[in-house]
Amino acid sequence: SLARRGVCKMCHIFLLLWLLHFSSVYSDITDGNAEHLKREHSLIKPYQGVGTSSSSQWDFWGSTLVTSQYVRLTPDERSKQGSIWNTVPCYLKDWEMHVQFKVHGSGKKNLHGDGIAIWYTKERLHPGPGSNGNFHGLAIFVDTYPNDEASDRSFPYISAMVSNGSFAYDHGKDGRSTELGGCSAEIRNKDHDTYLAIRYSKGRLTIMVDVDDRNEWKECIDIGGVRLPTGYYFGASAATGDLSDNHDIISMKMYQLMVEHTPEEDSQDWTKIEPSVSLLKSPKDNIDDPTGNFRSTPLTGWKVFLLLLCALLGIVVCAVVGAVVFQKRQERNKRFY
Repeated sequence: SLARRGVCKMCHIFLLLWLLHFSSVYSDITDGNAEHLKREHSLIKPYQGVGTSSSSQWDFWGSTLVTSQYVRLTPDERSKQGSIWNTVPCYLKDWEMHVQFKVHGSGKKNLHGDGIAIWYTKERLHPGPGSNGNFHGLAIFVDTYPNDEASDRSFPYISAMVSNGSFAYDHGKDGRSTELGGCSAEIRNKDHDTYLAIRYSKGRLTIMVDVDDRNEWKECIDIGGVRLPTGYYFGASAATGDLSDNHDIISMKMYQLMVEHTPEEDSQDWTKIEPSVSLLKSPKDNIDDPTGNFRSTPLTGWKVFLLLLCALLGIVVCAVVGAVVFQKRQERNKRFY
């Protein structure tokens, strides 16, 4: 009937519009295309740009050892701290950092520590994750040891934190009071390297992991309402205490995401943005949230799709029911004439 054909046509139009929307949202996710690799912000074998000279793009401090195969931030020894920092400030508005790393050592279960931190901060900080006090910017912590004995989380645990310098990472609580979200990930003592992807685009921060070396990303954190300025520095650090591990960085690859911005966004001075996150409650309230995932953020592409799909199904059902009712009434009317 005409009604049913109209409904089908409407479905096709809707699906076409959704596919266009979906492709526009996710077309900027990099697949490691070398065309968008920013070498001045990338740490790649054989690490030729690493050193202490004025022309070096990366320098290192503390216990960091640079070899031809990896950058070892700490050896499997007690009380070591090391870090490596990009000397070139990043002015990209939308980016994705892929970190290839390996945490391994002789310590058995719960007898190893402490972990790796990946930074995007206003200043290049001193060695050791979380030992830098009140920083400005973004930190991703790969925490391998639970300092909080009352914690119900499984470690190693990955978490994210954004700070404007007014609060610091709380070691005693494993950063729980300031984290934006997190997930457990079995990254230690693998036979292969493990991977972490940090993506920032149009105010959304997404952390993904690949711990099985299958070239498949699994989402760990996805949060909107994040504001990060340009002109900050990327770095990585690690620390050991009474317990230890080898903390190795194999590569840090920075990709530029090709994203369109509004004229208002383009005219804004992104170097003056204050690091912040739009949340219903402050990070300190997160200590009472057992999941570690609280946020009031824009809907992700999948959530938008599911909502639109439900709305479409509702419209289709109503339209079909309406068409059937209308057709039956027409048939009844014909019988009376």
